[in-house]
Amino acid sequence: MKRNVLVSIVAMAAITVAANAGTISGKVSGVAGESVVYVEAVAGKTFPAPTQEPVMDQKGLMFQPHILAVQQGTTVQFLNSDSVAHNVFWISVGGNKKLGHNLGTWPKGDKRPFKFDSPGAVPLLCNVHPEMSGYVVVSPTPYFATTDKSGDYKIENVPDGSYTVTAWHEGAKNQSKPVTVSGDTKADFTLSK
Repeated sequence: MKRNVLVSIVAMAAITVAANAGTISGKVSGVAGESVVYVEAVAGKTFPAPTQEPVMDQKGLMFQPHILAVQQGTTVQFLNSDSVAHNVFWISVGGNKKLGHNLGTWPKGDKRPFKFDSPGAVPLLCNVHPEMSGYVVVSPTPYFATTDKSGDYKIENVPDGSYTVTAWHEGAKNQSKPVTVSGDTKADFTLSK
């Protein structure tokens, strides 16, 4: 009997949580290629740092992926898969030049970790190969998505409420807008360079 009551309580709690979370979806237009869309903040809430450490590879003299979106507090592993030495540095995080950093230069097969504690776009460069560039986009919340090549995106499990949602694209001006989430919510962006 107690087990059935416990199972019922757990099932009702799961339904309640699902009922209080929604989806933000839409399209980023006006620019070609991938963009990142993220919820700026959730009032009164902080989020634990993710335990998963995504990899930004240097392969074929390119940063791969070109754009890596992560949650604030994430440690990114920078890997060198090329047979030549590579360097990783950035001059700012979200435009703040005080947060610039140089990870140094290392050979094939080595990795260097870095924890991104500040939100914003991080323009990656290699001082050994100046033609290389990439981005880590650090979202202040776990609610973010990278668009597909046509600009479509979907952010799932966003708690019901009112937020500011921002769209970022390489070389374009960010665009932010207020969004109220209750079930499925649409938010489209038109960016310009």
